[in-house]
Amino acid sequence: MTSSSDTAKPLLERIDAREQAVTDQAELVRAQIEELTARLGELDEHLEHLRITRKTVLALADDPDTGQARGSSPVPELPEHPAYQQIMTVLADEDRPLRARDLCLALDLPLLPKHTEGIRSKLKRLVSRGILTGIEPGLFTQPRP
Repeated sequence: MTSSSDTAKPLLERIDAREQAVTDQAELVRAQIEELTARLGELDEHLEHLRITRKTVLALADDPDTGQARGSSPVPELPEHPAYQQIMTVLADEDRPLRARDLCLALDLPLLPKHTEGIRSKLKRLVSRGILTGIEPGLFTQPRP
């Protein structure tokens, strides 16, 4: 006579094997999601660069002399992406120099390297356009008149 545990044992082994297979598949999908999320961030940044390039080319094509009198300095133009407006708003509200980490906190972004580096990249772009000033490495503020 066989006990119920003897008949259930093969079934439980099959369930264990299936559970392990599904767990392995879930881990694989999670890794793919992380990879795709990183790739999406790279593509979004590339799109942003293309938009900026298009805008610059169109501006130069429309007005090759930039329409400015000699000796006058150009008025820096903020990139169109909403993150730049958010950064400028935080800097105006704080009215003190901030680091990329401070801006991440103020913008309720998780303190992850990808967010901090993304904000730092945007801050450096604003410095290169003359919209912000880098007081020292990693410390950014609005220029004072």
